[in-house]
Amino acid sequence: MEAREAQTLAPYATLSRASRGRLHPEPESATRTAFQKDRDRVLHTAAFRRLEYKTQVFLNSQGDHYRTRLTHTLEVAQVARSVALALGLNETLSETIALAHDLGHPPFGHAGEAILNGLMDGHGGFDHNGHTLRIVTQLEDRYPEFPGLNLTRETLDGLAKHSQLASGQHSLEAQLVNVADGLAYSAHDLDDGLRSGLIGPHDLRGLPLWEHLLARLNLNETALTEKDRRTLQRELLGWLISDLVAASHARIVAAGVASLADVAAQPSSLMGFSDAMSSGLKELGQFLRSRLYHHPVVLRQVSQAEHCLHGLWRAYLKRPGMLPPGAQARLAQDGLERTVCDHLAGMTDRYALEEFRSLHGMA
Repeated sequence: MEAREAQTLAPYATLSRASRGRLHPEPESATRTAFQKDRDRVLHTAAFRRLEYKTQVFLNSQGDHYRTRLTHTLEVAQVARSVALALGLNETLSETIALAHDLGHPPFGHAGEAILNGLMDGHGGFDHNGHTLRIVTQLEDRYPEFPGLNLTRETLDGLAKHSQLASGQHSLEAQLVNVADGLAYSAHDLDDGLRSGLIGPHDLRGLPLWEHLLARLNLNETALTEKDRRTLQRELLGWLISDLVAASHARIVAAGVASLADVAAQPSSLMGFSDAMSSGLKELGQFLRSRLYHHPVVLRQVSQAEHCLHGLWRAYLKRPGMLPPGAQARLAQDGLERTVCDHLAGMTDRYALEEFRSLHGMA
């Protein structure tokens, strides 16, 4: 498999056999590449399974068909694999970074992240990207030989997407996942917003991406059916992926990139959309922020999340003995506030609400 990678992938792809290794040396698998091993370790974590009951936009209890943090993660992985294959990048590394990229998200979506960051003011703050790295390097307790998952340095670099690497730009696989993340949530949050009825086709009038899609499919916004909505979602995804592939390839060629070293030496990321598509996505993002993420129904969820997380925070700080044994074992090393934050961040929406109801009278 390593030889096949070397023969078939582009010269600027990240090869498994050229991996810089792991933080804790260990034998590699005889039947899997190093990045396949990383992917399998991510898939078997408790943190990955909990994504099923963590909010994307709508609480899990509001419907079975809205995206969750897990389905978002799977959609990002699908986009990343498709683009990686088209550009000759390492599909497995791209998929692995995508599957792990949101492990650190707390309950209640971005509202939950903002709440935890506020609670941790003066104690190091909270950021879901940093917490993802904390999970895979420390908190997942699965192996007797080392803490965390002991992933390859290439996967860890890909998860540190908002930090500059000492070696320069991130790998193209890591850059790809960063773009695929935004691509996926722009498309599926629009779809979920339309499904929910919180936004309607008439609200999107004037948005270039929306108008182009309607014209491209010869659809009338005043008579859209459920199948039309699904067709629009599918067409939008295909259009975004095609643009990403074409624009990224053009930048790679224009930069004369022929190796990983060339990628690292670039002044900026090579993976991204065309200027026109970037502008359209920016306008779509602004629309979603103003009309969906700040819709009264969604904001009521934010209020519920604040009430729940603040109540749990106070209860655990007051009585640390209520923390589970694994969390209590980290108190001396990590301190009370960080330990409580880690515990809250690991909760699903459902568990947090149940725990709040259980502990509320003790807080």
